[in-house]
Amino acid sequence: MKIRFTYISILFLFSFQLQAQEILKLEDAVKIALENNYDIKIAKNNLKIDETNSTAGNAGMLPIISANVVNNNSILNTTQTQASGEQRTLDNARNLNLTYGVGLDWTVFDGMRMFARREQLKVLQKQGEAELKLAILTKVSDVYTTYFDLVQQQQQIKALDTAIVISNQRLTTAQNRYSIGKAAKLEVLNAQVDLNTDVSSRLKQIELYQNSKIRLNEILARDTKSEFKVEDEITIDASLKYDDLKTLSEKQSPQLQAQLLEKNNAELQLKQVKAARYPTVRINSGYNFTRSEASLGFITQSSGRGFVYGINASVPIFDGFNQNRNEKVAKLQVQNVENTISQQKLALESQLGMAYQSYTTNLELTKVEEKNVEIAKQNLDITLAKFKIGTITPIEYRTAQLNYVNALVRYSNAQFQTKLYEISLKEFSGSLGF
Repeated sequence: MKIRFTYISILFLFSFQLQAQEILKLEDAVKIALENNYDIKIAKNNLKIDETNSTAGNAGMLPIISANVVNNNSILNTTQTQASGEQRTLDNARNLNLTYGVGLDWTVFDGMRMFARREQLKVLQKQGEAELKLAILTKVSDVYTTYFDLVQQQQQIKALDTAIVISNQRLTTAQNRYSIGKAAKLEVLNAQVDLNTDVSSRLKQIELYQNSKIRLNEILARDTKSEFKVEDEITIDASLKYDDLKTLSEKQSPQLQAQLLEKNNAELQLKQVKAARYPTVRINSGYNFTRSEASLGFITQSSGRGFVYGINASVPIFDGFNQNRNEKVAKLQVQNVENTISQQKLALESQLGMAYQSYTTNLELTKVEEKNVEIAKQNLDITLAKFKIGTITPIEYRTAQLNYVNALVRYSNAQFQTKLYEISLKEFSGSLGF
């Protein structure tokens, strides 16, 4: 009796703790993940880097203006021989050459490379946006999966709670029957063993439940010891249609969108490589101040200031066939991306088809298991009534009890599996809400 009291106390204590804990709603869990998750934060920072890099200056379209100062000094023992043959000598002769000013260097034409580079930077920014969306979808999917896993485990704990209550009733009945001489001690011992088995199963289920809570807290990037409970029901969206999902996946799949942007990137890279065949034209200008001093010579001091300008043009003629090689490599990279896109489309269609098949199968399975729960409950009620009046054996009663508990577990599993495939389908199609 003391052991039974301990079991009931543990059951009551854990149930009270669950009731006292904060209910974490799914939308709140998603919101916390979007704000805290480290993978999402990293993806957001990477996008900011791409946005920062996407400028005309980074593409080489703007001039470079710089201030320059050159100051050269020397102290020399100098000997000069003039045209008349006369030599002039001066020890520790000081010389100074000073130039300072502002200069401008601007590439005005490079075979349109700078424009291709500018477009490439914009594509890289869009890739960052696609990668951020992929990171968000992945983590939101993790939140959904782990959250509904906890819902399922809560349901299984409740099923085991029901099993323990029924086993306690059976043990009480067996003890009453034994006390009045209508049952043997063996019946009491068997009832006690079955109760112990149910309590052991519940403890193992609680362990899985607590570990899953730690995992969800990790995804939410908060204290892993944060206590909470999840909602009690798994709501399934039974309205998904394969054709609609396929259309959405072709438009919104972040993996596919990332590959399409990668193709644009490769094509722009090819344009930049081809630009090397054309001339490069640069202009330079500036305003300089100059000053020079010499201790020995015809001119001992001079200074000047004014505007300087020039133009520089170069045309590639031969570079060891490197230009042809670079273009071939760039074209092969474009072909590789095109092959990857075709592969991604095929893989996405395959994954979508298999997930949808499993989704529809589990939808039907959920309906079957729901009916099984009702039938098993009716069977258990009838068996319990017969057991109390002694018209059936304890083994038959235990069988009815296990059938009911197993029906609850199978129904919970069917709901969870259906939800998993629903989440996968929405993730593939890029329509998972967050």
